[in-house]
Amino acid sequence: MTVKQISVFLENKPGKLAEFTDVLSDNKIDMRALSLAEAADFGIARVIVDDVYNASTILKDAGYVFSMTKVVAAVIPDEPGGLSHVIKTLGDSGVNIEYMYAFTTPKKGTACMILRVEDVAKAIEVLQKEGIRQVEQEELTEL
Repeated sequence: MTVKQISVFLENKPGKLAEFTDVLSDNKIDMRALSLAEAADFGIARVIVDDVYNASTILKDAGYVFSMTKVVAAVIPDEPGGLSHVIKTLGDSGVNIEYMYAFTTPKKGTACMILRVEDVAKAIEVLQKEGIRQVEQEELTEL
């Protein structure tokens, strides 16, 4: 139960992020989540989209350099302690979180946390054992 994240390398210059989001928008690709990390000359835009295949085809045709990564999308209660419970559960089981970011869902009272972990299979097993639901790639088109 994983979701595919697209990590796009962008020049760290004014307007480059807008150009990237315009490419997706102009092609009817809906971003569910976005995380932006910067370095001196380049940044990395990490996105979760509703249609990974079309997005990757469009980005390739537009000349973007990108990679795909399997990440875990855990559904958490949108309340105090909801995130804490998930990250404590993973940490107590020896699963290291490399980075994470979130998006809200249309269902009131829930959010979705994107987790990049060292051991995806173990993270999924731990979350399932704890009863923490994960979003599958196919569900993203319905959110």
